[in-house]
Amino acid sequence: MTSPEAFYLPLGDGRFEPTTATESPWDGSAQHGGPPTALLAHLAAQQSGQQPVRVSVDFLGAIPRAECTVEVSPLRPGRRIDLTEAVLSVQGRPAVVARVWSLAPGPTPPVVHPPVPPSPVEDAVPSQVLPHLTDWGYGQALEWRYARGSAYELGAADVWTRLRIPLVAGVEPTGTDRVLVAADAANGISAELPLEHWLSIPPGVTVHLTREAEGEWVHLACRTTIGANGLGLCTGTVSDAGGVVGEVAQPLLVRAR
Repeated sequence: MTSPEAFYLPLGDGRFEPTTATESPWDGSAQHGGPPTALLAHLAAQQSGQQPVRVSVDFLGAIPRAECTVEVSPLRPGRRIDLTEAVLSVQGRPAVVARVWSLAPGPTPPVVHPPVPPSPVEDAVPSQVLPHLTDWGYGQALEWRYARGSAYELGAADVWTRLRIPLVAGVEPTGTDRVLVAADAANGISAELPLEHWLSIPPGVTVHLTREAEGEWVHLACRTTIGANGLGLCTGTVSDAGGVVGEVAQPLLVRAR
């Protein structure tokens, strides 16, 4: 598979062309949730200029892999705290809505909790997510290395991941971009049921961050819990080589295919 230039090609005036790198594993005409989550947060952060600390994203249905438009609006401007909304629309119809709270970093407080370093990436095992699907765009656009569990096992797993291409063509990815492109994969990484037989649908994703991730590698330590009512919750800790940078959570609709 020829690697595309980026997840998105900028077309001007808030318009973007999603490449095959955004492709969902279940529908080639739809986008995986990770790239649009990162795109909306990236554009919101550009307007804010502060550190995104909570990115809450709602998927309003399948996200078409077609030219899209993003509109960014300040909902609560502020010098130290602000809230920004970003909406991705396809053919005039909203498909993804993100709200991003951002805070202004300041002096180091007198009490600092040291980060807990994850396993070294050198000890992790190169692999693929959903290895029975070998050529889906999003899965190929990231490098995956398992530090706990594997792509062939169900249950909780720890994975190092790295972008192979930028989020937006011609723009160096930020640490937050790297986290958010990967974060929506948490439920697939830690699936409790075989995904070829069971649907596990997240209507959105929420990521809390304490700082910008550093370096190319992002570590996800994920687990999924499924209730007797067919609903589930995926949670995960996000780290870089220096330690914990945040948490991810996804509610899940779990049904047999």
